[in-house]
Amino acid sequence: MAGARQRTDPRVITTALLGGSFNPAHGGHRRITRFALDALGLDEAWWLVSPGNPLKPAAGMAPLAARVASARNIARGAPIRVTAIERELGTRYTVDTLRALVRRYPGRRFIWLMGSDNLAQFARWRDWRGIARTMPIAVIERPGYDARAIGGPAMAWLRPHIVPAARIRRGEWSVPALVILRFDPDPRSATAIRQRDPDWAARHATARPRDGVTHRLIAGPA
Repeated sequence: MAGARQRTDPRVITTALLGGSFNPAHGGHRRITRFALDALGLDEAWWLVSPGNPLKPAAGMAPLAARVASARNIARGAPIRVTAIERELGTRYTVDTLRALVRRYPGRRFIWLMGSDNLAQFARWRDWRGIARTMPIAVIERPGYDARAIGGPAMAWLRPHIVPAARIRRGEWSVPALVILRFDPDPRSATAIRQRDPDWAARHATARPRDGVTHRLIAGPA
């Protein structure tokens, strides 16, 4: 509920959510996730591998199973679960996914993670204010996007709701809440990896990975 002060029960699992195409996943995803978990004192993270990003073209998108398999390889050994739960939920937009997860997992407290590149275009997302009113948002700096993010319309609305990371660590927050996480930026990108290795998905052509949250096998061309 917007404006309601929350205090996290120590028995409640706190979970970071990082959404994206993961086309493919890479070490930068892992590094920012581990950094956010430590900075915010969270228990684990879920990587939400999107069946289809409405803001990205379908051309060049590897099959879902290949993207999940690549994410599982990168996440191995870290407190990160890789999931394609959006396909099961039937949601297409982030706001609908987050609301569905809050309803489905009432025993968890979620934090939405995104890079400053996403904050720069956040006002284009469907019901972005609804996202901010659903759970706290932690923004991680990304090279070349910080100036655009700070000067964008979403930041103008979110600026009064900036809170220190310590508030999240203590489990005390009210939504909307925005946390800015600053650390050595990671220049790695999925675009650069695809340019260097355009056939990366072929190595996962026969993969049938298991969803880290629902534990169901992921297969098929989607």
